[in-house]
Amino acid sequence: MLSRYSKLLATVILSCLAWTVCAQKATPDNAEANQAKTQAVQKLFAKRFDNPPITAVRLTPYGLYEIQLGMDLVYTDEKVSFVLDGTLIDGLTRRDVTRERQDALARIPFDELPFELSFKQVRGDGSRRLAIFEDPNCGYCKQLRQSMVGMDNVTIYTFPYPILSPDSTTKVRNIWCAKDQGATWDAWMLKGTVPPTVECDAPTDKMVALGQKLMVRGTPGLFFVDGSRVGGAIPKEEIEKRLQQTM
Repeated sequence: MLSRYSKLLATVILSCLAWTVCAQKATPDNAEANQAKTQAVQKLFAKRFDNPPITAVRLTPYGLYEIQLGMDLVYTDEKVSFVLDGTLIDGLTRRDVTRERQDALARIPFDELPFELSFKQVRGDGSRRLAIFEDPNCGYCKQLRQSMVGMDNVTIYTFPYPILSPDSTTKVRNIWCAKDQGATWDAWMLKGTVPPTVECDAPTDKMVALGQKLMVRGTPGLFFVDGSRVGGAIPKEEIEKRLQQTM
């Protein structure tokens, strides 16, 4: 969180910038000019910071330019003279602008997930749905699975995401090629039963590419029906709460 001095400074800066931007008229000419400025900011930022992988650049209502680097956000002025690498607070409302933006950028339409790269486990009536990106060698994923034992009336789509080691890819292939993928996955994640070696064409490259496209930085990564996501082995109570909210 910002220090007391930084909060005060943010209040002054953002209040002034918000007043300035709101005072401008939204016209086609301004739109074209803003687009040109945004492109110029992107080029200048890339030049000064050794061509980082810029996802997008946007002019904010606060007069700053939002630079998206994957799921990270930094802010700069038109001349890229100063860069804010941290939390941006709305000085008028005290809203955490950075957190709100990251949450919005992280949302994806649940039903547009490529479920052909997952396997499905239905418990009870399966009325609640959840997608999880997991690496078979991820300790936190195993912890999550242990906490979910006994969770009922849920459909779990497991998206294998073998990123931790070459052995992860081997295990994913063997589990994917097993006759009962869900049972084989649970046997490994819950009991440590090594999946038997099975040969088939497992789409492991596509699995990794999907996780990278969705900017899943680590495992486990949980996706809910409302489009929200959570990273890490969150408690069972939190999962239940989110599942109920998204029904």
